[in-house]
Amino acid sequence: MNTKSKLTELAPEQIQRAADYVELVWQYQGSEQERAALAAFHADGSELARLIGEFGALLLADYISVVPDEHADCEAGNVLGDLVAVVSRYLKRWCLSGGGAHTAWAAAGFLIECMQEVDQVHQFLADVRGNVGSGYGLATA
Repeated sequence: MNTKSKLTELAPEQIQRAADYVELVWQYQGSEQERAALAAFHADGSELARLIGEFGALLLADYISVVPDEHADCEAGNVLGDLVAVVSRYLKRWCLSGGGAHTAWAAAGFLIECMQEVDQVHQFLADVRGNVGSGYGLATA
């Protein structure tokens, strides 16, 4: 598999924040604490959308649809690689177009759908975070 991660283009705190937000959207049940956490994220809607767009594009390219090296030159591998590149580009463009918090929420939902196809969302995000942070606290508190 591709071992050079593009996710490192984001700062560790950006990865942590984006993963916290996506996980909070995934677990959202409407409790008072969750509503407050979402409101805090949504207060900077445009920056949040930009971050989720960058994070999502890198997640798609690096983790969700990675073609193993031995199939990288296969026609199916090329098609999948092209598809991931196009979807990543459109997700990023959509989030950078100024949609704000609503766009970030919808993009997080899209990423959650993708992650549910490959793994449980919580474990997937924990793997993505790796050693970026000491753990996450928003949605588990």
